[in-house]
Amino acid sequence: MGFIEEEIKVIKERDPAIKSSVEVFLYPSFYAILFHRTAHWLYQKKWYFMARLLSQVSRGLTGIEIHPGAQIGKGLFIDHGMGVVIGETCEIGDNVTIYQGATLGGTGKETGKRHPTIGNNVMISAGAKVLGPFKVGDNSRIGAGAVLLREVPPNCTVVGVPGRVIIRDHQRVDPCKMLDQIKLPDPVQMEFCKLLTHIEHLEERVRQLEEKTNS
Repeated sequence: MGFIEEEIKVIKERDPAIKSSVEVFLYPSFYAILFHRTAHWLYQKKWYFMARLLSQVSRGLTGIEIHPGAQIGKGLFIDHGMGVVIGETCEIGDNVTIYQGATLGGTGKETGKRHPTIGNNVMISAGAKVLGPFKVGDNSRIGAGAVLLREVPPNCTVVGVPGRVIIRDHQRVDPCKMLDQIKLPDPVQMEFCKLLTHIEHLEERVRQLEEKTNS
């Protein structure tokens, strides 16, 4: 299947707003990915200036910034797309969907691998920030506005700032019991858990006193 046929199929599957195949030529995602495939080829040939130049032209036309060094699998769909940033050492698997304002970036001036690795069938919602050289597991969902700084296992849903797993393998996570196991520390959530435990203890103490009073 050629690039155009593949993009038509991907966009029709994931955007209910599209009414005809010809509309694919109005989607910035189509042009951003087309430019990136060419820019990445130039980057691999070590024609770095031409690769960056092409990526900057694409950025100006589409509002989507993809570094030519980024490795992107099949079936990427960037919905709306304005403000999306994908860094140089980012790796994206197959059938990934990214919404406007999302960033796949680094956290500083490190060398080497600086950007995230995104597994297959991942959805990154509007405004989400995935920052650092870690992996987001297959079939995971990153909620709108989440700031993700640590690795995510497969089949998870992540929300919040900092990002924390709330669903894993289709089961809701109790952060008071499982926070350490998934290694996503959230000081605010931990304080809520302490308060909840304290309240439960006080309620039990009040119940015991009431029983003594009534006996």
